[in-house]
Amino acid sequence: MTRATLAATPSPSWTPDQPIVRLADVHKSFGTFEVLKGVSFDVRKGEVVCIIGPSGSGKSTLIRCVNALVPVSAGSIQVEGIEVTDPRLDKLALRRKVGMVFQQYNLFPHKTALQNVMMAPIHVLGQEKREVEARARALLAKVRLAGKENAYPGELSGGQQQRVAIARSLAMRPDVMLFDEVTAALDPETVKEVLVTIRELAEEGMTCMLVTHEMSFARDVADHIYFTDRGVIVEHGPPATFFASARDERTRRFLSQVL
Repeated sequence: MTRATLAATPSPSWTPDQPIVRLADVHKSFGTFEVLKGVSFDVRKGEVVCIIGPSGSGKSTLIRCVNALVPVSAGSIQVEGIEVTDPRLDKLALRRKVGMVFQQYNLFPHKTALQNVMMAPIHVLGQEKREVEARARALLAKVRLAGKENAYPGELSGGQQQRVAIARSLAMRPDVMLFDEVTAALDPETVKEVLVTIRELAEEGMTCMLVTHEMSFARDVADHIYFTDRGVIVEHGPPATFFASARDERTRRFLSQVL
């Protein structure tokens, strides 16, 4: 088996009825500072998971570990049964199946919206330009940016740029989408258009993991909420019970400040 095949193909032992993402006792330290202190949970195919918590609680580090952007110090992360911490892992192949959208849009300013969406499938996957362009145009229409194909990032609002970033990630046809505080840098009036796009993806069955501070959105769209503080999962549950009857004092204190 080649390195690319290792990550591009689900583990032979994995079946769709098993968790598509599994974290087991994940630790991460930067020097002597331990950011994650043994995080474990599963994400099922088609599930929407929201990770919330105070600044510095390890949320963004956790989600970046899933995409192998940050190596773990100990523990296991599996995507479709493939061990993300395996030193033989082809990270590029992993990122074909795990898309990620960041707080900053990271678009190429000298490329149009259409070109930004097309770049990775053509230059990374080696796909045929005509087929990629048709898919990119469809994706821009999907995120309600039809007519903006030839616009440059500087000509778009923050919300529009973030939707281009979502389309760009979807162009790789991932099985899982990760969102890291994707509305944090947006003006309040543009937040809704991005959240609507994510909601539509969730309703279509895309497996999503979101780090977010949008509590009302998390309440509405998530199947499961995880509250992190000081590198551990303090409390978790479905939104209906999590927001209405949090048990831990740290959770209740956090919710009283953000709701």
